[in-house]
Order: sequence, then structure tokens, then C-alpha cells
Amino acid sequence: MLRCSRLSTAEMERIMSHAGIRKVIIVGGGTAGWMAASFLSQALNGKFAIELIESDDIGTVGVGEATIPPIINFNSALDIDETDFIKATQASFKLGIEFRNWGGLGEHYIHGFGGMGQSTGMIDFHHYWLKMHLAGKADRIEDYSLNLLACEHNKFLRAQHDIPNSPLKDLGHAFHFDAGLYAKFLRGYAENKGVVRTEGKIATVQQHPESGFITSVTLESGSVHAGDLFIDCSGWRSLLIGETLKTGYDDWSHWLPCDSDWAVPCESVAPLTPYTRSTAHAAGWQWRIPLQHRTGNGHVYCSEYISDDEAASVLLANLDGKALASPRPLRFVTGKRKKFWNKNVVAIGLSSGFMEPLESTSIHLIQKGISRLVSFFPDSGFDQVNIDEFNRQSTVEFEQIRDFIILHYKATKRDDTPFWNYVRNMPIPDSLQQKMDLFRANGRIYRLNNELFTEVSWFQVMFGQGITPQGYHPLVDAKSEELIEKMVNNVKEVMHGVVNLMPTHEEFIAKNCKAPPLPM
Repeated sequence: MLRCSRLSTAEMERIMSHAGIRKVIIVGGGTAGWMAASFLSQALNGKFAIELIESDDIGTVGVGEATIPPIINFNSALDIDETDFIKATQASFKLGIEFRNWGGLGEHYIHGFGGMGQSTGMIDFHHYWLKMHLAGKADRIEDYSLNLLACEHNKFLRAQHDIPNSPLKDLGHAFHFDAGLYAKFLRGYAENKGVVRTEGKIATVQQHPESGFITSVTLESGSVHAGDLFIDCSGWRSLLIGETLKTGYDDWSHWLPCDSDWAVPCESVAPLTPYTRSTAHAAGWQWRIPLQHRTGNGHVYCSEYISDDEAASVLLANLDGKALASPRPLRFVTGKRKKFWNKNVVAIGLSSGFMEPLESTSIHLIQKGISRLVSFFPDSGFDQVNIDEFNRQSTVEFEQIRDFIILHYKATKRDDTPFWNYVRNMPIPDSLQQKMDLFRANGRIYRLNNELFTEVSWFQVMFGQGITPQGYHPLVDAKSEELIEKMVNNVKEVMHGVVNLMPTHEEFIAKNCKAPPLPM
């Protein structure tokens, strides 16, 4: 869980007395830059000068219109009211992701947030369901999850933690929002906290002749901006961490071969669904993200197996409504920096690496990078042991998310195109193969070091993609089959009853957080 608290005055003065850090410079704006500026301005309590340098002439990618539940912790750490945030960003709610044509053509499943079933003590609910399922005495897994049923019926409610034993406490939600509006919203927040924004393009970067540390950047206007700690939010250009410090890059395209994307917004259509949709195509997949004022769409694909023009045509042919702009192209290489923190530069956002947005992890990686920086915030010595641990933790996190995304490609029966034949047969990391083998044997899921995706998430994707366990946890048999069947049936009855009483997604937004129309 992301945590942010203001340091006390005494603590800040103790740090400042020996820190030598007086100024933080953030290079680049957009979602990453303004998230970093907002979080640091809150966490550092105004004791450090923070300057953000960006140019209106340099566009931002605007990644991350769909999020995962930890975004709630980030906004909460900044004391941002959820309703204000939703109205400012044209946001809608997200209960999960629907996957179409991934396990096989015509198949679909939902990866929902929140819990599943009911608490059963030491053994996860899905093992009890598996026993009944293998015996032909349980219905589909969707019937035992509030999030999944709410997605199916376009229903929504916030989790309610104040009602004892209520299944509503297990509802998990995130958001769909306009990334440009979110950056604008956070800019106002950060500037109110004292962050100084400087408009301009960086022409040159200066380094210390001996240490190689960045000392300052010079803008095209000739103004020089010196700092002690630099945060590189310059996107794929990676001006500081890449171009200047020549920090290497681990290319993961042999596991995740998609390298291109067309993105386009279209008009909204009813109903306003409380989930993201990912539809697999011949050489990639298409995302659909419903906001209050429009729907975001994109076609992520591998250019080795389909031309750019064909990919754009596939996208435009599969929109729900009228396109509101011309498709915008992007090229990328999936992977990560060999070091996320090098000398006195920390990479946040696309400058640190890129993971295709299949599981909406882009903004999460930004916020984790920022919160990790606060945890390892340096003094003037920039102790290497702290930098090494920052890099180790960041690497582990990227690799764990990488494995979860690879799973979607590897666990497929599709053999209808060369692209799917490649990903189905490709070698995968040993860490992922071990997880798949363990699950296939008896439904066990091993979650390492509190990794991002929970046992429920791994279960939904592996089972949804067609990996059926041969058995279940043997301790399930400690309860009688009659008792287990009764428990499973009761869960289904309760879940359906609760969802039937929930308002629709549109009704909830209209009553609680309808965004005003955007100016023309």
C-alpha cells in the first residue's frame, strides 16, 4: 500500500541540517511529472525547492487512462477528495478488465478487482470452488464475485467497510480518466504547494567533471537551472537517464513483441460500462476505456505481423462510436532501464521503462517509483547502498508485472495467426513457468514478496485463459462435501442478491459525481 505522510518539522530540520539537498528539478510534465511534483510537495512539506521544467511545444504520451486500485491510495495521500477528482478528470469507475478472444476465439472472461467468495481461513475460496467445479457441482466463477457480477450487469457501488461482515467490503475499484486532465488537476495542486513551473525546452545538460552527476540544465532561452536531485520525467526521450547518463535498457520484446500502437478517442455510447475492455486481434489487442465525456481506444500490435495501415483500419473498424480525432501512432520497446536511479537522477514514468497497458499498470509504476523515492530520499552523499536497494526493488516490481502480462499471451489456445503461434510457443521466464506449473497441478498460487497482483488476480487470468488445475488444495477435504457445497451455494446467492440491489454505473455517477461539460 502506498503511504505518504508529512514529515514533522523536527524531522525535516534534522534531515536538512546534514542533507545538502536544497533543490529538486523535475524534467518533463505530463502525468509522471505532475504526479511526482504533487507527491513530493506533500511529502517534503515545503522544505525543499521543487521546480518542474516542461515545454508546451513537446507533447506528452498521456498513457494510463485506466488505472488499478492503488491509485486511490495515491490520491488519498494527497488529501484529494475523490468526487472532486472524478469531476475534474471526467472519470468513471473501473471494477476490472474484460478480456475477449485471449484464451481462444469467441471466449471471454473478466479480471476483477476485490475479493472472491468468502473468507475461509487458511485456504483460499477458489480451492473450495475448484473441488465443486471438478465435481460438476458449482457454477461459473463469475457467480461468486461481486466485482465480476457487477461488471456483467453494469452496476456500481463503492466498498462499504463500516458494515460488519458485509460482502460490499470486498468490492475493489479504480478509475478511467482523462490523463491530460489529471495532469492539469495535479499541476494546480502542486503549484498551490509551492512547486515552480518553468516553461521551456532544455538545450544542454551540464555534468560534474569528476562525478558525472548532473549539476544543471540550460534552456534554449539561455537560462540555467541548477539542482541537487533530478527526476527524469521526459518520457521515451529519457533526456537525463538515457541520453546524458547513457544508462542501458533491458529489451523484453522477445517475450512481449508488440511494439506499436494507434490511439483514438470516440464518442461515448450507452451503457457506461464499469470496466476496461481488451479485445485480442490477429496481431495484438484493442483497448476500450469509457470515460464520462468520451471513450478512449487503442490498438497495440506487433509491426512484424501487421502493417501500420492495416492496424489503423482494424482499430477504426471496431469503435463503438464516431471517431473524434485522427488515430495517433506510437512506437515503443517493452522493457526497463538497467538502473532506475543513476548518480543523482531518478527515472519516473516512460523514461524508466515501458510495459504495454494490458493490465493498466503505467500509472501504478509511476506512483510506486515516486513513493519509493520518498522512502530512499537521499542526502548530499547519495549513498550507493540506498540507490542499489531502490534499483533492486524497482527491478523486482517490473519483472513481476512483466510475468503477469506475458501470461496473457502464453496461456492461449489460439493458432489462427502467425503472431499467436509465436507467443503460444515462445520460451518464457522461469519465474512465470513455475507459477503456471504450480497452478496447473493443484490450483496453488505463490505470491512472492507481496507482489502487486493478488492470488485472486492470478487465479482469474490463469483460469480465464484456459489453465485448468488438475486438483485443489488437499486440506479442502477436511470439510465435508455437503458443507462445502452449502457454503459455495450460499456465496452465490448472497452475491447475486447484493448486485441486484446495486445502482447502475450511470445512475451512481449521475447521483454522486457527474462531471460538468468541458468547455468547447
